[in-house]
Amino acid sequence: MSQSSDSEVLGVVLVIRHGDRQGFYQDPNTYTATATQITPLGNQEEYQLGEYLNNLYFNASSPSHIPEMGTGLFNESQVLIRADLGGEDGVVYDSCMSLVQGLWPPSPNNTVSLANGTTITAPLGGYQYVPIESVDPNLDVSLEGFLDCNTFDDSTTAFYNSTEFQEKASESAAFLSLLPPYLDGRAVTLENMWNIFDFMNVESIHNAAFAKALPTTFLAQARALANWHEYNVFSSPQIGGIGNIAGQTMVLSILNGLSAIVDPTNPQKFVYEAVAYKPILSLFNMTGVAAANPELAGIVNYAGAVAFEVRQPSSGGEPVVRFNFKNGTDSDFVTYNYMNRTGDVPLSVFIDTLAPVGVNTTADWCNVCQNNQDRGCSALTLAYNQGHAAASTKISPVGAGFLGAGLTIAVIAILFGVLAFMGLLTLGRLSKRARKETDSDVSVAIQGYRLF
Repeated sequence: MSQSSDSEVLGVVLVIRHGDRQGFYQDPNTYTATATQITPLGNQEEYQLGEYLNNLYFNASSPSHIPEMGTGLFNESQVLIRADLGGEDGVVYDSCMSLVQGLWPPSPNNTVSLANGTTITAPLGGYQYVPIESVDPNLDVSLEGFLDCNTFDDSTTAFYNSTEFQEKASESAAFLSLLPPYLDGRAVTLENMWNIFDFMNVESIHNAAFAKALPTTFLAQARALANWHEYNVFSSPQIGGIGNIAGQTMVLSILNGLSAIVDPTNPQKFVYEAVAYKPILSLFNMTGVAAANPELAGIVNYAGAVAFEVRQPSSGGEPVVRFNFKNGTDSDFVTYNYMNRTGDVPLSVFIDTLAPVGVNTTADWCNVCQNNQDRGCSALTLAYNQGHAAASTKISPVGAGFLGAGLTIAVIAILFGVLAFMGLLTLGRLSKRARKETDSDVSVAIQGYRLF
């Protein structure tokens, strides 16, 4: 990892792909997927990554040590962990569970002293139970912004119909024609390139006979085509383009995490977002890191990790954000240039670049994706229609005088109920986690953007 002694790590926001899993199928037009499950190899990949991160950020002798962390005991006030519960049928969430076991291993200090003088150690040698916020894509679009997004699907179709795609299909036709004996009946088209590569990759890892029979260069050739395919689907020439929707819906949580880290009144210093590969591709495009480093314009390996490190320069001044990437368990973090700059990027520049293109609420997502049916959009549409119908009802001037206030209250009540249902409004006392996120929202707003 590229190290520098001219700055101190204040905290980090991590975006990490899941570990090895069994095969599955994604619709090449909508990216809806079939069920699959994590493998013991995937568990081990994530666990080892957790150990690596523990040594990097929690070890007092590490140049990247976060000063407030490192006792060996989990402190919920310092940490926010979110995991995609829908992606690949729980593989992402299971990967997250494995990673946190490496981050916070059992500790003999995980004890409690009782009134009678007895000291009790947690089970399994002091096992630490780390809370993970499960993000259900049916209730929260932030980690799977691409699903059921009609404008994104239209963009994918347009890409498949483009001259560029047709030329690539022609160039790759000879290679693709050699693959049917190895694909167990799968469609051999460039549109289906992700599924072709994924099948070959999974079988190469878990099927010795397949790995032996597959010609030496075929997997690398398939991956190169899949990289091209997926990067073009999950990116856009413009930072606000719909191809980046998988990253745009993550902007708010990333900026909230960065703002919490630099807020001296907020103890949160470590944020971990567990995702599939798609948001990472979009973030590579949106930050310009892939443009500056073309080798990153492709699918990240299992357990690939992006680290947005918030650092305080020793010379003082504004905190900066360093872009580090570790492509799987067989490599260390490498620092990359991004956002058309050399080296670290000032936090204000990072925020000013990403904040304007964030898709921050369900209502925003429904509008951007032109969806009025799925993922909570139907409830928002119903509330709007009911409120509009009530406001449009013809009544006499006298009736208007009596009913105006009541109508206003009724419309507000409808919207209040829908927002509460969608999780955009919290009823009753806020949890510790909710209060923490609200504080972060304010921190981002102070930077010049109101993101909630």
